[in-house]
Amino acid sequence: MKRIAASLTFLAAGCATMEPHLARPDPAIPPSWPVGNAYLSQSEASLPTVTYRQILRDARLQTLIAQALNSNRNLMVAAANIAAAREQYRIQRAQQFPQLDAGAGVTVTGERSSSSSSSTPSSSSSAKVAAQYTAGLSVPSFEIDLFGRLRSLTHAQLEQYFATEAGARATRLTLVADIADNWLTYAADSSLLQIFQQTAASAAESVRITRLRLDAGIAPRSDLSQAVEILTQAQADLAQQRTFVAQDVNALQLLVGAPINPALLAGSIDEAGGTIADPPAGVDSYVLLRRPDVVQAEYQLRAANANIGAARAALFPRITLTGLLGFASSALTSLFTGGAFGWSAGTNAAYTIFQAGAGHANVRLTEAQRNAALANYQLSVQTAFREVADALARRATMDEQLSAITRNQAAAADVYLIEEARYKAGVDPYLSLLIAQRSYYSAQQVMVQTKLVAAQNRVTLYQSLGGDALLQTAPLCEVRYVSGAGNATLASKCSPM
Repeated sequence: MKRIAASLTFLAAGCATMEPHLARPDPAIPPSWPVGNAYLSQSEASLPTVTYRQILRDARLQTLIAQALNSNRNLMVAAANIAAAREQYRIQRAQQFPQLDAGAGVTVTGERSSSSSSSTPSSSSSAKVAAQYTAGLSVPSFEIDLFGRLRSLTHAQLEQYFATEAGARATRLTLVADIADNWLTYAADSSLLQIFQQTAASAAESVRITRLRLDAGIAPRSDLSQAVEILTQAQADLAQQRTFVAQDVNALQLLVGAPINPALLAGSIDEAGGTIADPPAGVDSYVLLRRPDVVQAEYQLRAANANIGAARAALFPRITLTGLLGFASSALTSLFTGGAFGWSAGTNAAYTIFQAGAGHANVRLTEAQRNAALANYQLSVQTAFREVADALARRATMDEQLSAITRNQAAAADVYLIEEARYKAGVDPYLSLLIAQRSYYSAQQVMVQTKLVAAQNRVTLYQSLGGDALLQTAPLCEVRYVSGAGNATLASKCSPM
């Protein structure tokens, strides 16, 4: 029996596979970032892996991110997908080993006999009862993996499991970037809200002064109408901006997965934007091979390559082994005696003689799927390279744009102050003041939006580079349903990978 078990284990684990050798494919990207007027000279080389805490330096934002990594529902979905992929791998791997079934039974038979005598008028009868007990262990149809078909399928499932885990890392990276973007958006909308409040207050004061001038016969009625126009527009913008601020809070709460503390929100884009740092210059562009989506594509390529080995092995005969080890006895006392032991074993070999070329077509199918996975892998790397290059190009021109808009806002503020003084002195008509006020109002909004874009660009650069070492070991939540009191609730338990 020990020899049989040893043979089965050797056959299950010692078989080679028919998978083609797969070396890491050419990523098909330049060795460094593009260099030119639109690119930062310090970013000619790639950027190293950094943690989000090095880029997103505000403690309030870091607190929101930490909460989201424990409460976000998308991460719970990712955790469930990883658990499912892990169990699928274990199910597939179990087919490489023999299945052992146990069974036991009892059969009872009886026989009744009767006897009579001429000297006695009555008759007597007796019954004989026999019981047969059986117990056995069986190995139902264990496939001997001589050509590595099951090993290749197991390998493919393992690579899919790894790909699922890499997809979860991509989900974490996207979540961190989304929270940072929404946190900055809230800060920018808060700045715009302050601008609209100041503009509405200033417009209300202008209406009051213009009405006094109209009553004194100094200003025409058209001046009052124009002042009221500015006021109503500012009031409408203010009402809309309050909506945007409330929606920003709702978006953050959805990302975090729980109510958020208002103290964790930034009051203005000037306050928040300065806390987003630039990633440092580092190594070459092959750092993108650590991006989660690129890693996921590579594992999917490896899984497709393993499927080729399984398809090739399917062209060869399948050998299955069946066996039975057991005891049989007619009496319980002799059940485990030497003579009661019996065993049997058998083997079958099956080979499909004709299947109209389906076997070879299946091999070609898996090869085509492997080629598609290879192209998808290279496309993932090229896309990642383009995203980083685009972010660098935007970053290089951002400071220049921000400087120009700052000067434009200062000039618009000067014009507005001058026109206000000239109108009050009766030198210029109210229309000139109206134009200057609208220009300054617009310049303030453009300034806030540009600061927002500049801060979000640094977040985009961090996300495009990927490979945050801290997120690779971030906790994933085990999701389960807890029933009680007639209802079911969603519960999660987060633990490191």
